[in-house]
Amino acid sequence: MTTWNSTREAATQDVRASLRRSGTTWAEIAEHVDRPLLWTVAALLGSHPVPADVAEAVGRLLDLDEDTVVALQEQPYRLNGDSLRADPTIYRFYELLDVYGPALKEAIHEEFGDGIMSAINCNVEISRRADPDGDRVRVIIDGKFLKYQW
Repeated sequence: MTTWNSTREAATQDVRASLRRSGTTWAEIAEHVDRPLLWTVAALLGSHPVPADVAEAVGRLLDLDEDTVVALQEQPYRLNGDSLRADPTIYRFYELLDVYGPALKEAIHEEFGDGIMSAINCNVEISRRADPDGDRVRVIIDGKFLKYQW
Protein backbone atom coordinates (compact mmCIF):
# COMPACT_ATOMS: atom_id res chain seq x y z
CA MET A 1 0.00 0.00 0.00
CA THR A 2 1.39 3.41 -0.97
CA THR A 3 0.89 6.12 1.64
CA TRP A 4 0.71 9.86 1.01
CA ASN A 5 4.05 10.35 2.68
CA SER A 6 5.89 7.87 0.48
CA THR A 7 4.16 9.19 -2.66
CA ARG A 8 5.00 12.80 -1.79
CA GLU A 9 8.56 11.94 -0.80
CA ALA A 10 8.98 10.15 -4.14
CA ALA A 11 7.67 13.25 -5.93
CA THR A 12 10.21 15.40 -4.08
CA GLN A 13 12.99 13.04 -5.11
CA ASP A 14 11.74 13.13 -8.72
CA VAL A 15 11.84 16.94 -8.68
CA ARG A 16 15.36 16.96 -7.21
CA ALA A 17 16.60 14.40 -9.75
CA SER A 18 15.09 16.34 -12.63
CA LEU A 19 16.74 19.54 -11.36
CA ARG A 20 20.13 17.81 -11.40
CA ARG A 21 19.59 16.30 -14.85
CA SER A 22 18.22 19.46 -16.46
CA GLY A 23 20.45 22.04 -14.81
CA THR A 24 17.33 24.08 -14.07
CA THR A 25 17.52 26.25 -10.95
CA TRP A 26 14.87 26.88 -8.32
CA ALA A 27 14.87 30.55 -9.38
CA GLU A 28 14.14 29.53 -12.98
CA ILE A 29 11.23 27.38 -11.87
CA ALA A 30 9.83 30.20 -9.71
CA GLU A 31 10.07 32.61 -12.61
CA HIS A 32 8.50 30.05 -14.97
CA VAL A 33 5.44 29.64 -12.72
CA ASP A 34 5.37 33.29 -11.58
CA ARG A 35 5.58 32.45 -7.87
CA PRO A 36 7.94 33.64 -5.12
CA LEU A 37 11.21 31.72 -4.93
CA LEU A 38 10.88 30.38 -1.40
CA TRP A 39 7.22 29.43 -1.83
CA THR A 40 8.18 27.52 -4.99
CA VAL A 41 11.02 25.65 -3.31
CA ALA A 42 8.95 24.86 -0.20
CA ALA A 43 6.00 23.67 -2.30
CA LEU A 44 8.11 21.44 -4.52
CA LEU A 45 9.82 19.99 -1.46
CA GLY A 46 6.41 19.08 -0.03
CA SER A 47 5.44 21.87 2.37
CA HIS A 48 2.55 23.29 0.31
CA PRO A 49 0.03 21.83 -2.10
CA VAL A 50 0.87 23.00 -5.62
CA PRO A 51 -2.12 24.31 -7.62
CA ALA A 52 -2.91 22.11 -10.63
CA ASP A 53 -1.87 24.67 -13.25
CA VAL A 54 1.45 25.30 -11.48
CA ALA A 55 2.12 21.57 -10.97
CA GLU A 56 1.45 20.95 -14.66
CA ALA A 57 3.75 23.81 -15.69
CA VAL A 58 6.52 22.45 -13.45
CA GLY A 59 5.86 18.98 -14.82
CA ARG A 60 6.35 20.19 -18.38
CA LEU A 61 9.44 22.22 -17.49
CA LEU A 62 11.11 19.35 -15.60
CA ASP A 63 9.67 16.51 -17.69
CA LEU A 64 7.95 14.93 -14.67
CA ASP A 65 5.58 11.98 -14.99
CA GLU A 66 1.85 12.34 -14.33
CA ASP A 67 2.01 10.59 -10.92
CA THR A 68 4.57 13.13 -9.73
CA VAL A 69 2.50 16.06 -11.02
CA VAL A 70 -0.55 14.71 -9.16
CA ALA A 71 1.45 14.09 -5.95
CA LEU A 72 2.66 17.72 -5.99
CA GLN A 73 -0.97 18.84 -5.72
CA GLU A 74 -1.80 16.88 -2.58
CA GLN A 75 -2.32 18.56 0.77
CA PRO A 76 0.87 17.94 2.79
CA TYR A 77 1.41 16.73 6.29
CA ARG A 78 3.74 19.28 7.85
CA LEU A 79 5.49 16.97 10.30
CA ASN A 80 9.25 17.15 9.86
CA GLY A 81 9.99 17.35 13.57
CA ASP A 82 13.33 17.69 15.27
CA SER A 83 15.19 15.72 12.60
CA LEU A 84 15.59 19.02 10.74
CA ARG A 85 17.87 20.25 13.52
CA ALA A 86 20.57 17.89 12.23
CA ASP A 87 21.11 20.07 9.15
CA PRO A 88 23.62 22.84 9.98
CA THR A 89 21.87 25.53 7.94
CA ILE A 90 18.43 24.78 9.34
CA TYR A 91 19.86 24.46 12.85
CA ARG A 92 21.06 28.09 12.67
CA PHE A 93 17.43 29.20 12.36
CA TYR A 94 16.57 27.19 15.48
CA GLU A 95 19.58 28.76 17.17
CA LEU A 96 18.48 32.23 16.06
CA LEU A 97 15.02 31.65 17.55
CA ASP A 98 16.51 30.21 20.75
CA VAL A 99 18.47 33.44 21.22
CA TYR A 100 16.11 36.04 19.73
CA GLY A 101 12.68 34.35 19.98
CA PRO A 102 11.75 35.80 23.38
CA ALA A 103 12.98 39.25 22.30
CA LEU A 104 11.00 39.06 19.06
CA LYS A 105 7.89 38.05 21.00
CA GLU A 106 8.29 40.97 23.43
CA ALA A 107 8.92 43.46 20.61
CA ILE A 108 5.91 42.20 18.60
CA HIS A 109 3.62 42.46 21.63
CA GLU A 110 4.91 45.93 22.49
CA GLU A 111 4.44 47.20 18.92
CA PHE A 112 1.22 45.38 17.94
CA GLY A 113 -0.47 44.19 21.14
CA ASP A 114 -1.60 40.71 22.10
CA GLY A 115 -1.32 38.46 19.05
CA ILE A 116 1.02 36.61 16.73
CA MET A 117 2.69 36.89 13.36
CA SER A 118 1.12 34.49 10.90
CA ALA A 119 3.36 31.81 9.40
CA ILE A 120 0.57 30.94 6.97
CA ASN A 121 -0.17 34.44 5.67
CA CYS A 122 3.39 35.61 5.15
CA ASN A 123 6.00 36.28 2.51
CA VAL A 124 9.58 35.07 2.91
CA GLU A 125 12.45 36.39 0.83
CA ILE A 126 16.15 35.68 0.72
CA SER A 127 18.90 37.79 -0.81
CA ARG A 128 22.64 38.30 -0.74
CA ARG A 129 24.23 41.48 0.61
CA ALA A 130 27.86 42.13 -0.20
CA ASP A 131 30.04 42.88 2.81
CA PRO A 132 33.82 43.39 2.99
CA ASP A 133 34.02 40.72 5.73
CA GLY A 134 32.08 38.17 3.65
CA ASP A 135 28.71 38.16 1.97
CA ARG A 136 25.67 38.33 4.22
CA VAL A 137 22.47 36.29 3.97
CA ARG A 138 19.42 38.49 4.27
CA VAL A 139 16.13 36.80 5.21
CA ILE A 140 12.95 38.87 5.31
CA ILE A 141 9.77 37.49 6.86
CA ASP A 142 6.75 39.68 6.21
CA GLY A 143 3.89 38.15 8.22
CA LYS A 144 0.36 39.33 8.84
CA PHE A 145 -0.34 40.25 12.46
CA LEU A 146 -3.17 38.22 13.95
CA LYS A 147 -4.67 39.81 17.06
CA TYR A 148 -5.89 37.43 19.74
CA GLN A 149 -9.62 37.85 20.04
CA TRP A 150 -11.27 36.60 23.19
